[in-house]
Amino acid sequence: MNSNQDKVMTLEEAIARFVTDGCHISIGGFTVNRNPMAAVYEIIRQGRKNLHCYAHSNGTGVDELIGGGCIARIEIAYGGNGKAAPTCIRFKLAVQRGELLVEDYTNYQMALRFLAGAMGVPFLATLSGFGTDIVGKWGFSREMRANHPELPNKKLEIIDNPFDSWGGAAKVVLVPAINPDVTIVHVQKADRHGTCRIEGLNFADIDQVKAARNVIVTCEEIVDTEQLRDKPEYNSIPFIHVDAVVHVPFGAYPTACHNFYDYDPIYLRHISHFAKDEKLYAEYLAKFVHGVEDHHGLLNLVGKGQLDIIAADKKTGYAVGLDRR
Repeated sequence: MNSNQDKVMTLEEAIARFVTDGCHISIGGFTVNRNPMAAVYEIIRQGRKNLHCYAHSNGTGVDELIGGGCIARIEIAYGGNGKAAPTCIRFKLAVQRGELLVEDYTNYQMALRFLAGAMGVPFLATLSGFGTDIVGKWGFSREMRANHPELPNKKLEIIDNPFDSWGGAAKVVLVPAINPDVTIVHVQKADRHGTCRIEGLNFADIDQVKAARNVIVTCEEIVDTEQLRDKPEYNSIPFIHVDAVVHVPFGAYPTACHNFYDYDPIYLRHISHFAKDEKLYAEYLAKFVHGVEDHHGLLNLVGKGQLDIIAADKKTGYAVGLDRR
């Protein structure tokens, strides 16, 4: 791959090119941290449907995609928005109504599944899940799997330890690799060719990127390649994995982006309030998602004053004194 290829494009173009109806999509971030929210809202605006979603332990991104009617199936360890919604509300309602098929794994199992995908192996072994219903309860039936060859034929497999209990385990759990059609992550800095720098915790994002066939990166800043070559050990994602680079300041809002801004507890509480009521949530989507042209339009509705409140302290990387109640 040519390291000089310019991959910068608009968010509208990136979503139109790589996210298609029915495709398998993975989104990065963790609960209220660094969800690729600008991309999520653009997917909703473009009306994508029947997506199969993979997420480690996501929050607002997953909930808005479900609320926006985009996701038909999801594989996930956890979905929550902190105090605003310990369990994602649209996610919960969709499951209760039978509108969403869910296959749940432990946090560690999901991390291993992305790692397996990144490594190019079909599965990895773990002890995680023993003693829980996760190993016995499947979200996707064998019949459904037979009709969807893009899915593994089993949720997981328990086998005898082939090393005769070496390591203290008589049996192990095998979890299948994940290789999404597209992974979308939000990072702090990227160059025009796709080399990325994630500041703070990277969660499962790096393996999600490496496991995917296509990758969209949204970023707070596009910087010169020479800047990333200074202290290259801090670069998280090589350009070879990235297909699209999109400059979207506040692209993780209303979730946090370390060293740039914190999550917005006011906005998240408002979403949670709207999400519990069908009429209010429809009005919310009509105004804040479909009613704006792009993410900048949403930020204008929120207002600079609210964005200033969540600005990150340069020393700590998060908003000091933010009322999170």
